[in-house]
Amino acid sequence: MDAHLRDLRYFVAVAEELNFTRAAERVHISQPALSKQIRGLETTLRAQLFARNRRQVQLTAAGAALLDITRRLLADWDEGMAAVADAAAEQARTLRVGTLTSIGRALYPGVVSHFAKREPGWHIELHSFSWADPTAGLRDQASDAAFLWLPLDTADAGDIAVRTLVTERRFAALSTRHPLARRRHVSFAEIADEPFAALPLAAGPLRDFWLATRERAGKAPTVAAEVTSADETFEIVSSGAAVTLLAEGNAAVYARPGIACIPVTDLGPAQLAVAWRRNDRRHAVQSFIHACIDCLPDAPKAQ
Repeated sequence: MDAHLRDLRYFVAVAEELNFTRAAERVHISQPALSKQIRGLETTLRAQLFARNRRQVQLTAAGAALLDITRRLLADWDEGMAAVADAAAEQARTLRVGTLTSIGRALYPGVVSHFAKREPGWHIELHSFSWADPTAGLRDQASDAAFLWLPLDTADAGDIAVRTLVTERRFAALSTRHPLARRRHVSFAEIADEPFAALPLAAGPLRDFWLATRERAGKAPTVAAEVTSADETFEIVSSGAAVTLLAEGNAAVYARPGIACIPVTDLGPAQLAVAWRRNDRRHAVQSFIHACIDCLPDAPKAQ
């Protein structure tokens, strides 16, 4: 039986971190699941890859040999997949753009218009991704560019470049039956102990941002449910089972009966960005980035 590329990526993460907990965070799975995958890889290869005890993890001789091979293999595979995607996109004259939420703010129509002027004959395919992939397809090359909410996971920051497009206040979304629903604004302390709808663990620092973890002084949030999409989030909020934080612009995008959106006075702002892979120099991708920048009200126009 051959090893899967996914398991090889997991192996590289453990080999580079030499810590299963950090490696699990890096590849966005649980530590027990990662340990299980590594044991399965060792069974497949009939070799012990790591010497591990309660204090440390070390590569064995077999593991060191596999690491060198695997790094080259994965680099070649990624380069090959990028070449295939480039050729397919060029032939179809299609740019795949990922997003995590509805964009709103009259931003997307403007981007499409500017992109059409820059790249006649090309069209954009907009795909919605689950919160479980906070890179909206960039990490797995399922998209060519994406609209992302910051912050970006440090594991992705080396490979993904971003340009902030919108900076907005954070709001709280509450059921209209909530005692605070008629307030003009709230402080975070007034809602911090409420049950929250949370992004999945795979969302990494983005989950912490929308839970305002940094502002909780070390106290863990109460999570009523994990959600993977905006629709799931607001279904739970409207029921009264949880509250959530959202960007000011999305308070308008997702306005619906049963939900009240109120500014939170003492939280830092949310940032919506356009993102792309740093090593992607395709002309169409760069044109899309410039089209996004062209839509910024006070930005100098890119040439």
